[in-house]
Amino acid sequence: MLPDPFVQNSEFPTDLPPKYYHDYFNYVLDFVKKRYAHILTETEAGFLESYEALSEDAQCLFIRFSNRSKSFFRVNNVSYSEIADMPAILNELLENGFIETICEAHEKRFAEIIDLFTKPELLVLTKLLEPDVMPSKSIKKNDLVRWLLHTYEFHVLCDIISQMEPVVKVTYEAEVMLMKFLFFGNRNADMTEFVIRDLGHVRFQSFDDQHLSIQFETRKDVDDTLMISLLKETFDEIKQELPPEDIFDWFMNWQAGSASDLSQKAIPSFNAFILRVSAWLERKKMLSQALSIYQLTNDAPARERRVRLLYNLGEIDEALALCEEIAENPQNADERYFSKDFYDRIKNKKSRIIKRTTQALKAAEAIEVSVLFRYQVEYGALEYYRALGYNAFFSENEPWRALFGLLFWDIIYDTNVQTIHNPFQRIPTDFFLPDFYYKRSAQLKERLQAAHSKEIIDEMVSQTFKDMYGITNVLVPWYDGALDKVLTLTSLLTPEQIRLIMLEMALNLKENTRGFPDILVWNETEYAFIEIKSPTDHLSSRQLHWQHFFAEHGVKSRVVRVNWIKDELISPM
Repeated sequence: MLPDPFVQNSEFPTDLPPKYYHDYFNYVLDFVKKRYAHILTETEAGFLESYEALSEDAQCLFIRFSNRSKSFFRVNNVSYSEIADMPAILNELLENGFIETICEAHEKRFAEIIDLFTKPELLVLTKLLEPDVMPSKSIKKNDLVRWLLHTYEFHVLCDIISQMEPVVKVTYEAEVMLMKFLFFGNRNADMTEFVIRDLGHVRFQSFDDQHLSIQFETRKDVDDTLMISLLKETFDEIKQELPPEDIFDWFMNWQAGSASDLSQKAIPSFNAFILRVSAWLERKKMLSQALSIYQLTNDAPARERRVRLLYNLGEIDEALALCEEIAENPQNADERYFSKDFYDRIKNKKSRIIKRTTQALKAAEAIEVSVLFRYQVEYGALEYYRALGYNAFFSENEPWRALFGLLFWDIIYDTNVQTIHNPFQRIPTDFFLPDFYYKRSAQLKERLQAAHSKEIIDEMVSQTFKDMYGITNVLVPWYDGALDKVLTLTSLLTPEQIRLIMLEMALNLKENTRGFPDILVWNETEYAFIEIKSPTDHLSSRQLHWQHFFAEHGVKSRVVRVNWIKDELISPM
């Protein structure tokens, strides 16, 4: 487990200087100033100027406060060995507005303040307020807090808490959040990225800061993208507390007022948010409401869900029309096969039809494997084919993804495409968007044209594997044998087949880096990529897509069903 670099009183990570977090935070601020000074507000620019005027120790304590999940702190509990003269530093932060004492402005956040104290401490506080009115010691903390809020005004509670022990709140929370958002480009990454890099837990692709591009061109890009991120977080909180009807009203009220003029930069995040909210409402059986939100986007699987909801709500003609629309221009394999299957179901007026994936599975050949492998069906199939004299390994998506990552590594991380924005980026920002292919199509095709022989392909991927070994790449695993699997693929396929498969993957990395067959078997005269299915497994649309694609281009592949036999031939690993 990685050490938490911002936990109060924690030991420092090994081999990092005592004020390592100060260097990291200052790097982030300098990075933002150089790239985004033109879109910062006066308040944000003023924060940067005021921060720079603080002493180093005051900056350190502010960073300690800012990087913790809480906003309020008990002064007597604040202690960091690298910061000397804590009272003086606290006073410097207070005088310069980087912390503030609790006051009536914090009334709505009283729960955060009171959570700093234990129940015994709150009982002491109660006794100080009114010695003759003392709740039972058996009272639960939540009930005690409610009783305090009901009995006393907020300013009275603030006064008595401050008499017991000073409590302060860190300020500039919005400004610090914005600085990190501008640096990382999202709300998921945080300052621990620096730590895991410097401790050697992750090796990142090396970029020259001068070649990194800005992620947000305008202030509206920033505000809209951040707004969607915060809305997602709010949704995850309130869906635990509010009924679905209120969640629907909350979303629609926001959408009516703010979503009509979103920045193009924020649209992908907005579409993902739509899918999250509507899927949740659908699970809550609010079908009409879910449908009305699904209609705000065409991103998969919104159209499929709309067809199903229209059908369930009795809107048959609309469901048929949408099926036809999807069939004309499917975004992925799920849409392609769904539109055909569901259209047939409606037209034939059947409650159930045999889906194309099910038909393919029923038509597949079958092999007999020991029931001892019932929880490891792929490994049972491997042993079956090895017993027949074949070489075999578990393949599925990994070697295909690795081949793509190794063959196009420099193109994926090309800073000239302007999708690399910070030194900790694991993938370009357009990696799962259609833009990935359209921005790089000429480079990808040129690389594949140069890779016109097996020898050249093997040399390219082997050299990249050697040069980049250990550097994080979402497509490439690092372990002994990973390259061997890739080279086995290239030895069995023609350069033209590799070219076609790589281009198909590049067209939609989100969808087409999945669904490859489970295992590869081969000997001196033949090979096959095999999708293995136990008696209870189903064939997915993506898996059927690759079966058809392989068949179209002469790649030997098939689906194989497993029937269990009760013998003691082989015990699973």
